[in-house]
Amino acid sequence: MAIFLSENDVKQLLTVTMAIDAVESAHRDLANGLAQDTPRARTRLPQTVLHMLHGALLAQGVIGYKAYTTNRSGNRFLVHLFDSASGVLLAVIEADYLGMIRTGAASAVAAKYLARPESAVAGVFGSGWQAEGHIRAICAVLPLKQVKVCGRQPEKLNSFCARLQEMTGVEMLPTLSPETTVRGSDLVGTVTTAVTPLFEAEWLEPGTHINAAGSNALIRHELSEAAVRRCAVVCVDSIPTALAEAGDLLPLLEKGRLHPRQLIELGDVMIGRRSGRQTAGDITLFESQGMAIQDLALGVRLLAAAREQGLGVSLPMP
Repeated sequence: MAIFLSENDVKQLLTVTMAIDAVESAHRDLANGLAQDTPRARTRLPQTVLHMLHGALLAQGVIGYKAYTTNRSGNRFLVHLFDSASGVLLAVIEADYLGMIRTGAASAVAAKYLARPESAVAGVFGSGWQAEGHIRAICAVLPLKQVKVCGRQPEKLNSFCARLQEMTGVEMLPTLSPETTVRGSDLVGTVTTAVTPLFEAEWLEPGTHINAAGSNALIRHELSEAAVRRCAVVCVDSIPTALAEAGDLLPLLEKGRLHPRQLIELGDVMIGRRSGRQTAGDITLFESQGMAIQDLALGVRLLAAAREQGLGVSLPMP
């Protein structure tokens, strides 16, 4: 029988390590031809937008989708997980916390394969809900000693840094300066809704890895064209998805300053089909848009953990 997992259930079950394992498995399956993913579709009304991502993980036995609505009153997220062989519904999972941790996990997987393994200092733009997941995840895969967090509201920023430092055991340094955030950082993360670039390209140190996680629409731009052009590697979670909504890349693609064949999928780097970082001085970029198969892989693990621990509510359907 299908079960429903609430936000509270997910918070009890979900760990950063679980999410990283799930996202890594999804990208590996995609690269090996064992997954299908469809780029996000949106239905827009004046007050509400419905966003839909769907796909399938053949080797993991599931097909399904994540649907969420955005509205001034709040955002609502649900993952629907079905058995791929029978089509039977397995679970409906509230997915706000799930999505936050999953988005961070994608950045962590990218950092694992593209950042220099000795990376010790990160600079992160953003101190909101998604930034938390990003920081928790990168701290789990890199030997970070310090994370500089750039925000615009000092009181909120200080509170965020204190909480994340206690949570991760890594020093969190609040800063209001974009230049301070970028200079001297081995990894730069952008987790914002910015519509103009957050920093100057020349501030990037040789060898920096960039995780850009906020630009998933044409109007959003966290990185300048100059910053993207400094990157020796431009990696994406999925080329079709990037071509549809990667706001940092679309202007360069339209002008012919970047070609789709230059884009590298993360899964292909993971399995060795495509090369990632070639030298310690390379600047590498991961543009994260989000994929249904990431949510589905995490849903599989949450469902197994819920059954083991007896969490969730049975749904009245076969």
